[in-house]
Amino acid sequence: MSNQDLKGSAVALVTPFREDFSIDTDALKQLVHFHAEAGTDIIIPCGTTGESPTLNPEEQADIIRIVKDEAKGKMLVAAGAGTNSTRSAVTLAKNAEDAGAEAILSVAPYYSKPSQEGIYQHYRHIAEAVSVPIIIYNVPGRTGCNVSAETILRLAGDFSNIAAVKEASDNFTQIADLLDGRPEHFSVLTGEDTLILPFMAMGGDGVISVAANQVPAAVKQLVDSAAAGNLEEARRISRTYRNLFRLNFIESNPAPIKCALAMMGMIKEVYRLPMTPVSEESRRQLSLEMSALGLI
Repeated sequence: MSNQDLKGSAVALVTPFREDFSIDTDALKQLVHFHAEAGTDIIIPCGTTGESPTLNPEEQADIIRIVKDEAKGKMLVAAGAGTNSTRSAVTLAKNAEDAGAEAILSVAPYYSKPSQEGIYQHYRHIAEAVSVPIIIYNVPGRTGCNVSAETILRLAGDFSNIAAVKEASDNFTQIADLLDGRPEHFSVLTGEDTLILPFMAMGGDGVISVAANQVPAAVKQLVDSAAAGNLEEARRISRTYRNLFRLNFIESNPAPIKCALAMMGMIKEVYRLPMTPVSEESRRQLSLEMSALGLI
């Protein structure tokens, strides 16, 4: 797989639950169909937006298999498979590959705050354990540590299946270093919906998006317009949805996006602890914006 496959609009898919907290497989299938029809390029179940810390390995494998079966080749299926124990992250990655994932999204080791050498060794062990492409997920605001551009580029140079990074920071110096120094096979994706336009203008390859759960066609159009150099159209779309992008993070992800999808009638508003429903004020603001956009 080349970086041509890991680009465009990717959705960080929520995990729908029933009232008894089991996986809502019917809703999951409908979400996959929704994204296939909207033109989403990559679908990513079992990531942190999918409440991955609350999923057991059997649930992770079941979700990946369902998504892969329902996607029917219309979208590339990448899968979240990361944790802060290297040994456990390797096991999750192998499980995801066995379940049919075509790529792995692996979050940087959170809480532990390893050195850059520790981060390198973490991803080295994952890369050596699976054959599918690996997307490094750098989200310093949630993990407590930054995967430096130097470390990412070192990994990309040393392992052919280290194929992309989801860079969920607003560090444009680091983003520029990644874009300037990357090997030919390597994709650089943003994890920040509010930064899609400037990120793409710098030469980025796409987004792994939370807002694509609600408005996949719009996110796809924004990415494609920016990639084609149609910045006027990209600016129009970005302005239209900028406040929605912001409100999706008015509280910790994925609580706002699951609230929004429940308003749209796509899932039940059920979370696994420690995630809980958003406040009434957050719910009010989401409802107003989504009504203004015609989503509800």
